[in-house]
Amino acid sequence: MLPVGDRTCLYRQSELDAVLNNMAWQAGGLIRGKNNVVLVGIVRRGVPLSEMLHARLAAQYDINNITMMQLHIKRYADDLTLLYPETKLTENPAQANMDLTVLVVDDVMFHGHSMLRAVEYLATKQAAEIRTIVLVDRGANKLPVRTDIAGIRLDVAPSHIIECNVPPYEADFKIDLLQPRIN
Repeated sequence: MLPVGDRTCLYRQSELDAVLNNMAWQAGGLIRGKNNVVLVGIVRRGVPLSEMLHARLAAQYDINNITMMQLHIKRYADDLTLLYPETKLTENPAQANMDLTVLVVDDVMFHGHSMLRAVEYLATKQAAEIRTIVLVDRGANKLPVRTDIAGIRLDVAPSHIIECNVPPYEADFKIDLLQPRIN
C-alpha cells in the first residue's frame, strides 16, 4: 500500500504516446538492419510497455523481425522491504543460449537493482548486445547500469514516488508523482 500524500499527474496518455513514439524511433535506430532481435519486457509493467514499443516499431518503421519475451523478477529489487529474500529470475527455455540483440524494457529506473539483475541474467545467455529501455529514468542509479533509451528523465526527491500507470494493470496510461506526507 502506498503512503498517503499529494498526488500530481505529470504525464497523460496523449503525452505518453508522443514519448513512446520517440522511444520507438530511438530503438529503431539501435536495431535497424539487425537480425535476431529480442524485446524483453520485465514483468509487470515492462511487458505492456514492450508490446507498445513492438507495435510502434512494426507500424511506423516496418521492423518486424522482433521476438517478444518476458522476464520474471520475483520482487522489485529496489524495494528491500518486500518479503522475498533474493531476486530470482524465472528462466524460460526459449531464452537459453541467446546470440541476439536484446532490448530490455521496464517502467522506472530508480536505483537500478532490477535492471542489473535482468542484464546479468541475459549476459549469462551470451546475448551479443544488451540495451536497456525505460519509460522513466529517475537519475538515481546506485549500481553500474545505465539506460540506453529513457522516455522521460525526472529528478525528484528520493522520498517521492513515481507511479507508472500502465494498462492492463491500471485503467489509464499516465505517470503520477506521489509526495508522501511526513507525520
